[in-house]
Amino acid sequence: MSGERPRVVVFTGAGVSQESGIPTFRDPGGLWESFRPEDLASPEAFAARPAVVWRWYRWRFERIRAARPNAAHEAIASWQDRFPSLLVVTQNVDRLHQRAGSRDVVELHGDIWTARCARCGEETVMERAIERGVERAEEPPRCECGGPMRPNVVWFGEGLPPAAWQRGFDAALHCDLLVVVGTSAQVYPAAGLIEIAARRGAGVIEVNREETALSALATRVHRGAAAEILPQLGPELAAWRCRS
Repeated sequence: MSGERPRVVVFTGAGVSQESGIPTFRDPGGLWESFRPEDLASPEAFAARPAVVWRWYRWRFERIRAARPNAAHEAIASWQDRFPSLLVVTQNVDRLHQRAGSRDVVELHGDIWTARCARCGEETVMERAIERGVERAEEPPRCECGGPMRPNVVWFGEGLPPAAWQRGFDAALHCDLLVVVGTSAQVYPAAGLIEIAARRGAGVIEVNREETALSALATRVHRGAAAEILPQLGPELAAWRCRS
């Protein structure tokens, strides 16, 4: 890096939103504990039980809408003016990074704030889709074309949005420092970004409550809650600015 400030990618998972009251997927007590993921978050589940899947995502959206960014989201947003390039790549669908002030965010798994028609692809804001369902007593609500509306998220068995994946891949390939926060590192291809950055020689800082499958790739590890650790991480990031 020749003493220059590094290009930074912050890669986040469900753990970064945990202190905002949004349950994680895979930890004990998480959203998936009582269900197999395929029971609620797959095209097959939606085809077999559309009303059940819609009601579950409506409940989840209400939890997210009531949530507020926590200190971890705010710390990440505060870093963006310290570096010539800082990109947030998230697996989360809650948009709490944007609500905290992060300007450059790649959403690998879509966002729950919009819904789209499973037939024609027409998108609408989730609040309006929910209102339409209530008004017409439809679960899920129907698009004007007659197709069922679904959350605009990536389900198991579906590909990532090509543009989002390409941008995340390129960022991991060329970054100097990857800060990995609150991800189990179990969901691919997203978790592969950690491997890409590490193979290219980037520094990897992992912040997570527990060890993950890819912890061995980290050059520095911090165990604990993201909302407690990230606001204290400034000096460590500043040290990266001075490396040669």
